[in-house]
Amino acid sequence: MTRHRWALVRWIGLAAIALLLVQPALQARETTRATGVVGVDTAQLDPTYWIGLQRRPDAVVLERDAIAAQNRRLLQTDASTRDIATLPDALSATQVRAWIEALSSRPARTLYDQGGAEIPAARADGWVEALDLGAIPPSQPTRYGLIVQRAPLRTFPTRTRVFNRIGDTDIDRFQENAFFPGTPVAIVHESRDRDWWFVVGNLYAAWIEKRFVAEGDRATVLGYADRTPYLVVTGAEVRTTTTPEQPALSDLQLDMGVRVPWLRDFPGERGVNGQAAYASYVIELPVRDPDGRLRIAPALLPRTADVSPDYLPLTPGNLLRQGFKFLGERYGWGHDYDARDCSGFVSEVYRSMGVILPRNTRDQSVTPVLNRIALTEADDAARRAQLAHELRVGDLVYIPGHVMMVIGHDQGMPYVIHDTNGGSWRGADGRLVSGHLNGVSVTPLTPLRFDQEHSYIDRMTNIQRIRP
Repeated sequence: MTRHRWALVRWIGLAAIALLLVQPALQARETTRATGVVGVDTAQLDPTYWIGLQRRPDAVVLERDAIAAQNRRLLQTDASTRDIATLPDALSATQVRAWIEALSSRPARTLYDQGGAEIPAARADGWVEALDLGAIPPSQPTRYGLIVQRAPLRTFPTRTRVFNRIGDTDIDRFQENAFFPGTPVAIVHESRDRDWWFVVGNLYAAWIEKRFVAEGDRATVLGYADRTPYLVVTGAEVRTTTTPEQPALSDLQLDMGVRVPWLRDFPGERGVNGQAAYASYVIELPVRDPDGRLRIAPALLPRTADVSPDYLPLTPGNLLRQGFKFLGERYGWGHDYDARDCSGFVSEVYRSMGVILPRNTRDQSVTPVLNRIALTEADDAARRAQLAHELRVGDLVYIPGHVMMVIGHDQGMPYVIHDTNGGSWRGADGRLVSGHLNGVSVTPLTPLRFDQEHSYIDRMTNIQRIRP
């Protein structure tokens, strides 16, 4: 080797070593880059950052038996929930009408369509007529069904999207919620056009298109959720394997916390829906046959799917890992956009650990089942600051219309993860900055502003804790 070639090789080697030495420094610098959101850098967008700040991240907060007992108390004592397994064999017209009228009252304010046109009164009258309340029989047998795919729940039996303000088309005011595959419901009424059912679930009652519900006998419907063994979805979402042979079971979205029966001992050499089963989990899902009846059928989940053979232990570390799986997801009012809103977000994080929460913020914030700290206008700034200082991972903080989950303290400041369509703070000049976060976001709690005069801490209404 010539002297010049040796020098070149030596130079390349030294350059490579220098690059290896510099690269970690560059990566470290990248992990602490500012994000443009007040008080947040890129290092704080990783759950391991917050897990590392916990003294006992794997300590179990609530054991499985205690969680089960809490869930039972919720369905028995919380007025926003019900246990459909306890419904009578027949439903009265009074009960059915009360369920529907509690949700589907004629809009009292002006609404606008997607194009910004005002909804005429005659159209609103049509939605009310579509309820067909006069057709409710004096008494009817209680019918049951299972949801067959992720399905929107609506205020009225219509797919029409309506909005409070011209141009504000993110929040459809007729979008209530979503039900997921395997959710049991009572079918209690039919719309005038016969395309919709009013259904009652444990956590919500609303209108749903018939095509999303398969009607079955009570034992099959209510027994589906208790079948063992089972898998719990622990990813933000997983999808069944694409299968042209069974379109009803193809590429189905299963969201965090959904529980499905698992055929653990299914012979690997056997095929399911045109594919060998050995490289997949074989699960069972409800299917709606052409006559609307329920059938339970096998489907495949890839072995790579983020699932667990049981609910995760309720620990600070798991709360952080699960919450951050949604980071950056677009905000979806009432589970719109195949996503979720603030209360849906915290519900699904906790559901992956077996904890059931009421669906909406107004009900979550006051449920008597959790360890509630209620605040009023009589609670001064010092009291509120002290409570903020005492917040722990997993605590749920409520302000009017919104909920946030605490992820820890950094440099003495409480931080939260939340699914928000807003987010404001004061800039360096003291003016209000609108963050337009519009998704699952990490923020410090202290600087967030409710309006010009009030911070989020000023407007805290409740803190809910899942504790023994």
